[in-house]
Amino acid sequence: MIHSKAPRKAPFRIGLLVLEGHNSLAMHAFIDPFRCANYLRSSKLYEWDFLGWQHDRVVASNGVTIGNLTPIRDFGGDLDLLVVNASWDVETFNQPALLNWLRGQASRGVDLCGLDTGAFVLGFAGLLKGKRSAVHYEHIAAFRETFTDINMGEDLYVIDAGRLASCGGIAATDLALEILRQHQGTEIANAAGRYIFHERLRAGHEGQLPAPKEPIGYTAPERLREAIVLMESNLEHLLGIGEIAQRIGQSQRQLERLFKAHTGVTPVRYYLDVRLDRARGLVTQTQMAIVDIAVACGFSSGSRFSRAYKLRFGLAPSRDRIEGRVPFQFRSFPSHAGL
Repeated sequence: MIHSKAPRKAPFRIGLLVLEGHNSLAMHAFIDPFRCANYLRSSKLYEWDFLGWQHDRVVASNGVTIGNLTPIRDFGGDLDLLVVNASWDVETFNQPALLNWLRGQASRGVDLCGLDTGAFVLGFAGLLKGKRSAVHYEHIAAFRETFTDINMGEDLYVIDAGRLASCGGIAATDLALEILRQHQGTEIANAAGRYIFHERLRAGHEGQLPAPKEPIGYTAPERLREAIVLMESNLEHLLGIGEIAQRIGQSQRQLERLFKAHTGVTPVRYYLDVRLDRARGLVTQTQMAIVDIAVACGFSSGSRFSRAYKLRFGLAPSRDRIEGRVPFQFRSFPSHAGL
């Protein structure tokens, strides 16, 4: 079940801690099923408060401003569930005052949930030790490097003994509908899902990037996709291009033609870009030493890594570590997401 202690009478009270640069889609996707449940039942089953850390308004990663927030220092309500909604620049919120407040909520028996990168903030507070959790796939590698005592998979969402998490986006609706199902039963969860045109309630373990599907269809042949998966799965200990070709049942020349035709670059160049894209995530999302990132992404030396990084992104890793933490709307990562 969702709540770690016996649920009190309705309304079930949710606090949404909306942080600067948060994922706006995830916030709306999470809360709307509860609005629908209230409407469809003609009853106040759920109520929610929008909270801010230090200010009464924040700007989301898409530029939308959320106002009329209640700063947590002024909030004295009794919550059942506290949701932390974050996105880019999450290390900004590794602050003692905020983390102590979260620990205080946990000590009162409030269940805690992270949306998008919200699990990072709960992790900073030490509230996920020994638990399973979820973050957006772009941040999974950084999370695993930062929190070695938290079980991070590729789940859409996770519910683990009073700790919840969603990878963000529309997956936040799946988590909300699962909460509704557990609280109110299948009928109301189905009705709320239909009302917002959510096709089906996905199980959390279905994964963020299910291999057989692409939202609007494939743009690359199956063998090319298989080769890319092998590259993405072997970043620290690199495979030779010949070995990749052998594993997918192609000759090396056939594989090179596939890459040239569909990506415009050679397999070697593509593999390098995959490694550098992963490295950029670690540079901008963690405090790992640059030399450790180089090793984790298959580079034999820090100097070779820095040269390749600068050629790829136009600035050195040390500089990108500062500038790359600034949220922005049109981030080109990963570079080959269409394949």
